[in-house]
Amino acid sequence: MVFDVGECLVDETREYGTWADWLGVPRHTFHSMFGAVIAQGRDYREVFQEFQPGFDLYDEREKRAAAGQPEWFGEEDLYADARPALHQLRADGLWLGIAGNQTVRAGKLLRELFTGDVDLIGTSDDWGASKPDPLFFERVAEVTPFANDEILYVGDRVDNDLRPAVAAGMHTALVHRGPWATIQWRTEEAEKLPTFRVESLLELSGLIITFNG
Repeated sequence: MVFDVGECLVDETREYGTWADWLGVPRHTFHSMFGAVIAQGRDYREVFQEFQPGFDLYDEREKRAAAGQPEWFGEEDLYADARPALHQLRADGLWLGIAGNQTVRAGKLLRELFTGDVDLIGTSDDWGASKPDPLFFERVAEVTPFANDEILYVGDRVDNDLRPAVAAGMHTALVHRGPWATIQWRTEEAEKLPTFRVESLLELSGLIITFNG
């Protein structure tokens, strides 16, 4: 099993709030624009362009770090079911990985949080490929010691997670939380594409046991 990061294991509410603060935009306004951009099927980075044309996310991350406000998430930002679910799945004897569109710094934070809990942590910056690029899922397949059809990729987005993972021959699980899953949940793809649809990661253990027979 391989898990996405943002809005799957990590609740990004606080992080996006700090971006609104950095831009000098009311948080409610920022979140409203965020939802509108997602609903229109646009790249979430276009949200920043709406408030600051020419905005470069990587450059602004560096500026924030230099200003003493580096990218950060910790134990309190994990969804409440994340750690218990990983522990249960580990007890079930499953191989576990974490792989998402994350920076090198985020990868370091993930390794500090999940040392000993998973077998692999990889990020788009590590691999030079970002979802939904098929190359990202080729990297997932390369580092996972199982055939593609034996891999379950767990995420919150139809477009970035499910669609390319299924195209790579993997099974998928869609977790119903965060802005993307909330907006996409009742779409035809969200209902038909994933192997599992869950409200909590804690549901996965029983579903997998039943699926594997």
